[in-house]
Amino acid sequence: MTSPHNRTTRTTVVLAAGHGKRMRSTLPKVLHPLLGRTLLGHVLTAAEPLAAERTLVVVGVGADQVSAHLAEVAPKSVPVVQSEQLGTGHAVRTALAALPESELTGTVLVLNGDLPLLRPETLTELVERHEASGAAATLLTAAVPDPTGLGRIRRGPRGDFAGIVEERDASAAQRAIQEINVGCYAFDAAALQTVLGQLSRDNAQREEYLTDAAGILLERGASVAVHQVADPIEALGCNDRAELAAARAQLRDRINREWLRAGVTIIDPATTWLDVTVTLGTDAVIEPHCQLRGATAVGERATVGPESTLTDCLVAEDAVVVRTHAVGAEVGPGAQVGPFSYLRPGARLAARAKVGAFVELKQAELGEGAKVPHLSYVGDATIGPAANIGAGTIFVNYDGVHKHHTEVGVAAFVGSNSSLVAPVSVEDGAYVAAGSVVTLGVEPGALAIARGQQRNVDGWVLRRRPDTASAEAARKAAPPATDQVAGES
Repeated sequence: MTSPHNRTTRTTVVLAAGHGKRMRSTLPKVLHPLLGRTLLGHVLTAAEPLAAERTLVVVGVGADQVSAHLAEVAPKSVPVVQSEQLGTGHAVRTALAALPESELTGTVLVLNGDLPLLRPETLTELVERHEASGAAATLLTAAVPDPTGLGRIRRGPRGDFAGIVEERDASAAQRAIQEINVGCYAFDAAALQTVLGQLSRDNAQREEYLTDAAGILLERGASVAVHQVADPIEALGCNDRAELAAARAQLRDRINREWLRAGVTIIDPATTWLDVTVTLGTDAVIEPHCQLRGATAVGERATVGPESTLTDCLVAEDAVVVRTHAVGAEVGPGAQVGPFSYLRPGARLAARAKVGAFVELKQAELGEGAKVPHLSYVGDATIGPAANIGAGTIFVNYDGVHKHHTEVGVAAFVGSNSSLVAPVSVEDGAYVAAGSVVTLGVEPGALAIARGQQRNVDGWVLRRRPDTASAEAARKAAPPATDQVAGES
């Protein structure tokens, strides 16, 4: 392995200018998402351990969108605009023209921007082998069962590299070759510079092929090597939605295998989708049909699922989250959520808090041991430790213009089917009677009753609904009333 103190300088060039017409999308191809990163993001992440002195990303179609994405995910990279898409060779020439001549030294690594399954280890092996061999160019290749649509590697009688032929320009015999060009190249910078200006557009695509650079170097007697990747899955590109789906499934399986081997239980890997940015603790359990996205982190011994989707959530150790949709939420140690709960951004549950069935939380904090067991909406609220919110409670937080906050104190009790009209406070140890609409603060230990007085009108069913099943049941249960009830309407 090359020492970081004496290795050659490195430049990474990522080709991301194409439209990707076969995607049939208004979104540039390299920006299509794949389990936590875009296609381009995956390629940049794979190249990151090489610690290149500079990274150039060639942009064209959707240049503003791609450049904005780079500013978010790889701010040190430099977008270089290819105003006309005249082929991969022209793209590399455009990129290198953006550098001072003094910086065109060492190794130039060129990567297609639609190879999301490349492993960092593979690129490291490619570059280190190239630098150790002294070759003018080293190409990454793969042996695949179906090479349709891909450039084929031609080898000489002794197995040495003899050239690359694109499928459109290949003979029938050449199309039968199964070793393909992956779209990753390590070049000596000086050697690459000498041949880029000599690339021809005399081909079926009328483009400058970067692959021709290897052939020209070979004709000049320079050494051109190949490095065949051990796992051909890494060579899968994404030219259309079908290939994108295939790559997504391969990446899902890879991610799940890694977590299984790290001590996480995934009950059904085929229905579990984890972004590459997700982290899981030892002995965590992921039940079937779960999607964990973004910066979601699941703690040790926690259980998620079945059928839960969590985005940018924190689930602490020993917590249980069942059949829940959550975005930007925090679930504390030993807390319980679900089933059929919706945690919106700002929902935070302290240790051993509970959110039950058909409950929605937004910008709401539940203290330790607090409970919202079922059928409630809690928005813009702080609920103290050990408080209990009864079924059907609504935190009325919006007046049509502004949002307002509600405070529920320690060990307070809110009865079922109540509405707390913010801004309002229910202090420590206070009770709210079921069915109340609370608009005024409730003092510590007080009982708030805010509902109309009940009035029973005897005999009403027999007089107003005489022919119904209810009337018949009433006759059987009690004799009919004979006196007119005062105040009946």
